[in-house]
Amino acid sequence: MQQTFYKYHGTGNDFVMIDNRQQTFNKKDTKHIAFLCDRRFGVGADGLILLENHPTLDFKMVYYNADGNESSMCGNGGRCLVAFAKQLNVISNKAVFEAIDGLHHASMENGIVRLQMQDVDTVEKHPQHVFLNTGSPHHVQFEEAIENFDIKTKGAKIRYGAPYNQAGSNVNFVKKISDQIFAVRTYERGVEDETLSCGTGVTAVAIAMHALKETDKNLITLKVQGGELQVSFDVENGVYKNVWLIGPATYVYSGIL
Repeated sequence: MQQTFYKYHGTGNDFVMIDNRQQTFNKKDTKHIAFLCDRRFGVGADGLILLENHPTLDFKMVYYNADGNESSMCGNGGRCLVAFAKQLNVISNKAVFEAIDGLHHASMENGIVRLQMQDVDTVEKHPQHVFLNTGSPHHVQFEEAIENFDIKTKGAKIRYGAPYNQAGSNVNFVKKISDQIFAVRTYERGVEDETLSCGTGVTAVAIAMHALKETDKNLITLKVQGGELQVSFDVENGVYKNVWLIGPATYVYSGIL
């Protein structure tokens, strides 16, 4: 059977998009999903995203990592899905959709997608790192020599190590550039390698930097390998609310398999 797909990226974090409103895609075939994400034999992507109907909201997001398994929330993927929904005329410039971690509000203007992330009420501070969940679990630690750092080796060691073990955590390495700007490189579980950008990762970094008092700003710029993202938030009694992930979502091409 032929399958139409669309390719999008958000600051280099790339995705295969499929319109599954007619429920024609076999979501149980993890090998096929992994094939589609394979950069040598398939389309090539960090993940696959299905756009599906929702009974009351604009649409539903179903996200799979490159290994073929359904995963936790993907911030850049959510932003790209909003752009995809607009391309399909499912929405105009605003959306409310359901993802695995709950409801998300979003808006799009001039190629920039603003995606509201979940509130964060717990930031675990450890001697060498911070851990928090922004829809996906994230380990955050400083690394001054970030430009030449072996992200894949060091990230994998942390991702599979205690206390994360098999469930694993995404791992973010951070260098402070200024009070409002931080450089970030991320090792993503499920991809099992560095990605050029991670939406839930930069959200975690922005909140972690504020919690550590490395910044007092509530609009932070994150420089990733694939470009720049911004994260804004409010803080009420230690709870991070009104969290928004902001950046470009770019259509690349479409095709038929």
